[in-house]
Amino acid sequence: MVSDIVEDNGYLYVATDAGVVDIIDLTSQKIVRQIQFDPIIRSDTFKTPARIHAIDRFNGRTLMVTSAANAYRHVWIEENGILKKVIDAQKHKMPKNAFFDNEGKIVLGSFGSDILRYNEEDSSMLYERHISESTMGGMVLDSKREKMVISDESGTVRLIDINSSKVLKTFDSEHVDNIYRVAYANGTIITAGQDRRIGVYHENKDAYHLKSDFLVYSVAISPSGRTALYSSGIEHHLQLFNPDTGIKGDKLVGHNATPNKILFITEKAIISAGDEETLYFWIIP
Repeated sequence: MVSDIVEDNGYLYVATDAGVVDIIDLTSQKIVRQIQFDPIIRSDTFKTPARIHAIDRFNGRTLMVTSAANAYRHVWIEENGILKKVIDAQKHKMPKNAFFDNEGKIVLGSFGSDILRYNEEDSSMLYERHISESTMGGMVLDSKREKMVISDESGTVRLIDINSSKVLKTFDSEHVDNIYRVAYANGTIITAGQDRRIGVYHENKDAYHLKSDFLVYSVAISPSGRTALYSSGIEHHLQLFNPDTGIKGDKLVGHNATPNKILFITEKAIISAGDEETLYFWIIP
């Protein structure tokens, strides 16, 4: 099953629970290469795949987080076909999210709402900061990789400067429960909530929320911030809406399982994935 996706220069990097990254040429929609991890050896007779929990791409490098034999996780970088472990699970880190910042440093978000910035060149931790007493929900970087947005199960969203780890702004007006996912583009934050709400936060305008008839597991926003969507209902639809006005548009119909990852690759092109083995490619008229 698909666990995370990222697009880079016309290629889609698909992380799976089978310990494999499928690299897909978006023009031909064919797998052109794979990154494979050895299975986890739990005993002489029992092996399990090394599930890939998070993936990111920057300057020709692929960042990945995988399961380990203990309760913690490994962090890897692949470049030019060479796979390198940069943080071993013996360090007792439990990253849920992982990104490169604009300097190529590694930014991690843990289940315990710790944010870490790591320099793999000299194996140094630049900072490790505890942000919230609540479990982390979603985490995303802005297009310049200078700021991050994180959410937690208290329903709070924070905008954070990556370089300093300073909290620039806190948003807590639109949710009363866990926020599963966040999306951020051009000053607008969209949130997906367990409370069946879709939060919309503008840096310079009042916040508001939309209500859904089912738990909202995923959200996305276009690069310009003019178009957004969220997972909607028990039939696994994706609902388009205008984040400036809150007006809903068409539904994207086709998923057979809950969509948990949605990605705008252009203003009109979307890729989505859920708890299944299928990727969905959408073009908005």
